[in-house]
Amino acid sequence: MQLLISLSALLLSVMLVQMGIGALRPFDSISGAALGFTSVDIGLIASGHFAGFLCGCLLGPKLVYRAGHSRAFAILAAVGVISIIAHTIKADPYFWTFARILGGFAVAGCYTVIESWLQAKATNQIRARVFSIYRIADFAGQIFANSLIGVLTPASYISYNILAMIMCLALIPLAVTLSKEPSLPTTQKFRPYLAYQISPLATLGVVIAGISTSAFGSIAPLYVADLGMSNLEISYFLTAAVIGGVIVHPPAGFLADRFDRRSVLMFFSILSTVVCLAIGSDLVGLAAQGHSVSLLLALSFGISTFPIYSLSAAHANDFAEPDDVLDLSASLIFFYALGAIISPIIAGYIIGRFGTSYLFIYISVAHILLMSFTIWRAIARPVSSDDKPYAYYPRTTMFIANIIRGRNASDKRDKP
Repeated sequence: MQLLISLSALLLSVMLVQMGIGALRPFDSISGAALGFTSVDIGLIASGHFAGFLCGCLLGPKLVYRAGHSRAFAILAAVGVISIIAHTIKADPYFWTFARILGGFAVAGCYTVIESWLQAKATNQIRARVFSIYRIADFAGQIFANSLIGVLTPASYISYNILAMIMCLALIPLAVTLSKEPSLPTTQKFRPYLAYQISPLATLGVVIAGISTSAFGSIAPLYVADLGMSNLEISYFLTAAVIGGVIVHPPAGFLADRFDRRSVLMFFSILSTVVCLAIGSDLVGLAAQGHSVSLLLALSFGISTFPIYSLSAAHANDFAEPDDVLDLSASLIFFYALGAIISPIIAGYIIGRFGTSYLFIYISVAHILLMSFTIWRAIARPVSSDDKPYAYYPRTTMFIANIIRGRNASDKRDKP
């Protein structure tokens, strides 16, 4: 309980950031459709967020070193507020894309501040618990963000102002906290291609994870709306997918620790392909079945697709040298972001040409590619005999890997 209280300001801030900026991804899709934007326009806007996120991962740490944690967070949160308010200035897809780039940059920077602060407060004995609580707060923020979609009016000045106010609220907890700002270790050189050098399969896996989740988060609202469902039902649909992703990680870890990682990765890829084909081809007659069936399918999508990143990361870590593990984490995030940047644009073009249900056909094709490559790699590379225990690998900021490395090195120096 004492640990939870000491982290409350940081956890509340991350929840509010997720609610403010995180709600934009589905809400911009709904608002863009209401304003007459094309599906490609909506995909471009969604891609802007991940482009900004990647820039924030690379450039945000320099701001933290220059301004300190509290001031850097204030600057980045202000940029996030500006990115939300900018939507009300001009209803133009290219202008909104620029706004989303700013928002993605702000989110990555805010996460850098919060995660480095958490690392400073966490000793090796409680670090896993601290980040477990952090991920719960992050998921809670995602669920609340999706819930907002059901009560906000699309393309409304008031709606974007509400989101901006929530983002402003994220400033308050860190502004009033009594926790001392942490000092940061020297940054390490970023090696973006390390993941591919260690495991081409894991690299493709995280790219496919980026392709799947970014396309789903930005384009799925259009699919659900096309079925005639309300904004509230859209929010339930997206929330069900997040919940599916949360509950599947323990059993996924159980399987990954007892069988070859590639077999487990193959299993979830097959499952994701089946689920996506079932949705995309409308085998269950979703429009006629109603809301409850759509929630079940969304839950199934989250269960089958969301573990792909962690399974891929675990497979890569099996072949990594101890000194490369943390740089590997940053490299995996880099490739995830690349997949997430290009995917909404491609998905937007596909649904504009063939219909919204082809979003899931597109995602299924991506997983078929992953399945095929998994089989080829299983033949080319024997099973690792030194599998490390499975762990949930969150898609967080690249910079946190360097912070952990610096702390671990310091811990080793302090030992007698």
